[in-house]
Amino acid sequence: MAGPDPKDVLHRYLRSVREALLWKFDGLSEYDVRRPLTPTGTNLLGLVKHLSIVEAWYFGTCFQRPFPEHLPWWDDDADANADCWATADETRAEIVDRYLRVAAHADATIDALDLDAPGRVPWWVGSEDVTLHQLLVHVVAETNRHAGHADILREQLDGAVGMNARNPNLPEHDEAWWAAYRARVEEAARSAASAEAD
Repeated sequence: MAGPDPKDVLHRYLRSVREALLWKFDGLSEYDVRRPLTPTGTNLLGLVKHLSIVEAWYFGTCFQRPFPEHLPWWDDDADANADCWATADETRAEIVDRYLRVAAHADATIDALDLDAPGRVPWWVGSEDVTLHQLLVHVVAETNRHAGHADILREQLDGAVGMNARNPNLPEHDEAWWAAYRARVEEAARSAASAEAD
């Protein structure tokens, strides 16, 4: 009995995590989607901007199917981390729409090529030669990593949690239960630290 097609499975996971990432913007102000919430400046809109370049390069340039729009934040003379934040004159709609166009371009590459299709990642020195399968796994992993960042950022902003609107993927409890749970986790951490100090 044949199982599910591996390329379809990976592609479905990529599409799902893209949706989850964009859902993290729902209901947030311009300031909240842009503001840095970590000492290294991590912000929601910057994650999407960064993932645009990730998919454009891995599913475009690496397979000689370049994304047709110029993405200036990847130019040699671009400011450091220019792909990780939105300038005041870049709109949320512009960044999200570009991400969706890049995703459509990536989807076309994924649909057109077999998993063993050869590609080349020039910045992976020593392991430049790759396959679509390898890059699909890499991009699914990277996008999930950044979606995890987005989960934490959104929870810091307004307490909203969950994978997407259809799947909260957390047990349903009220605020009192979560406060008590957090207190138990905190107490366990303090007890472990105290035991280590003895």
